Amino acid sequence: MSFPIVRKNGIPLYIQVKEAVLAEIKSGVWKTGDKLPTERELSEKLKVSRNTVSQAYQELEAEGVLSSVQGRGTFVCDRDDAVRIENRKDLLLKIIDVAMEEGLQLGFTLEEFAEFAAARTQEKLEFLSRVRVAFIECNREQVEYFAKKLQFDSGISITPLVLEDINRDMERYLPEVIASDLVITTFFHYDEVKGLLGSRENVLAIALDPQLETIVRIARIPVGRKVGLVCKSDNFAGKVLLALKNAGLDGVDIRAYTNKSDQSLADIVAALDVIIVSPGRRREVEQCMTRRQEIIEFVYKPDVASINLLRAALIDLRRQ
Repeated sequence: MSFPIVRKNGIPLYIQVKEAVLAEIKSGVWKTGDKLPTERELSEKLKVSRNTVSQAYQELEAEGVLSSVQGRGTFVCDRDDAVRIENRKDLLLKIIDVAMEEGLQLGFTLEEFAEFAAARTQEKLEFLSRVRVAFIECNREQVEYFAKKLQFDSGISITPLVLEDINRDMERYLPEVIASDLVITTFFHYDEVKGLLGSRENVLAIALDPQLETIVRIARIPVGRKVGLVCKSDNFAGKVLLALKNAGLDGVDIRAYTNKSDQSLADIVAALDVIIVSPGRRREVEQCMTRRQEIIEFVYKPDVASINLLRAALIDLRRQ
C-alpha cells in the first residue's frame, strides 16, 4: 500500500491524503465495505498529524465516499456516484414497498395508493413553489451564485440579499427578510443575521467551502508564474486569500485586482500567466485574453451536509 505524500510540492497534506485514499479505493485496494485504518494508524504510517488525516476523512465522509460508525470505525461506501445513486434509488423503492404493504393492510387498493401518492407529491411541489427563502451573505459577488446553487440543489426559489444592503437600508430590505419562511446564511454571519431578526427561529447556517479541484489547481501552479486574482470586491479577494492560507498555500504569490484597480482589465490580464477569477468575472476576463493563459475559477460550494440540512428544514416548514 503506497501513499505518495510529498511535503514540498505545494499541495496541502490533507488534500494529498484525501487523493491517496481515493486512489486506493479506485484501484480496488480498498473495496466497498472495507474498514480503513484509524486516524492514528494512518497518521503514523504517513508521518503526518492526526488532524491532517481527520480532515481528509471528514471531507470524504461529507462527499459520501466514506462512512464513519461510532465505535466501529470508518468504512468505504460505494465507489462512484452512479452506484450511490442506484443504492439510494433501491432504498427509496423499499420505502415505497413498505408503504404500499401498509396501505394494503389498511384496506386500500394499489390504485388508490398510487392516486394518494400522486396527489401528495403535487401538494408538496405546490407548497415548495410558495415557500419564500432568503439567502443572506456579505459578498455581493457570491450571493447570487450561491443562491442559484442552493436553488438548484433544493428545488425552491431563493432570494439573494447582501448583508451590507440590509444594514444600510433596513426599511427597504428587512421586511422582505422577515416575510421569508426560511432565512439561510453562512456560519460566519449567523450571529449577525440572528441579531437583525431578533427571536426568529427559522434561520439556518450552512457551510460554503472552496471546491477541492480549485485548491489543487492553484497548488500545482509552477514557481515563477505571475499569478493574479481578478474579482469584483475586496471582500471576495480577502476570503480567497484566507482560504488559500488555511489550505497551506499562503506561500503562493498572488496579487488581487478588484473593480477599484486603476489598471484596465486588459492590461491586468496581459501581465499575468495564471488568472484566478471569481465566477462573476470569468467571461470578461476571457474576452481580454490574447494568448494562452491558465484561468482558474475560484468556486465555493455548499457541502453535502448543508444541502441535506436545508432539505430537512424545508420538511419541518411543511409540518408547521
